[in-house]
Amino acid sequence: MPLRSEADIVASRQKVRALAQQLKFSLVDQTKMITAASELSRNTVVHGGGGAMRWELLEEGVRRGLRLHFEDTGPGIPDTRLALTDGWTSGAGMGLGLPGSRRLVHDFELHSAPGQGTRVSITRWK
Repeated sequence: MPLRSEADIVASRQKVRALAQQLKFSLVDQTKMITAASELSRNTVVHGGGGAMRWELLEEGVRRGLRLHFEDTGPGIPDTRLALTDGWTSGAGMGLGLPGSRRLVHDFELHSAPGQGTRVSITRWK
């Protein structure tokens, strides 16, 4: 799913809602995943210059989950540890997008380097 505009951010939230409902996530878990996806979609558009969101429906034994991947080819993040610190921002935001998203999910992976873009994967289990 492309992430290039505000309309794409809205579409990503709608897609994540539909996937979370398909997995029969509770309303609270749906909200957490949608919120994290919204933050990461916005980061992809605003800081990464656009990119894409991919998803996977997961099954591990009796566990089911949703994994989302956000990828861009933007400028990258020079210090990922600092970027995951509450309140740190490279722009005009509040600096809660990455660390807030990490708190809303069970698994969080961030890969980025200057000039190499950014990849974030998040997973929430039912």
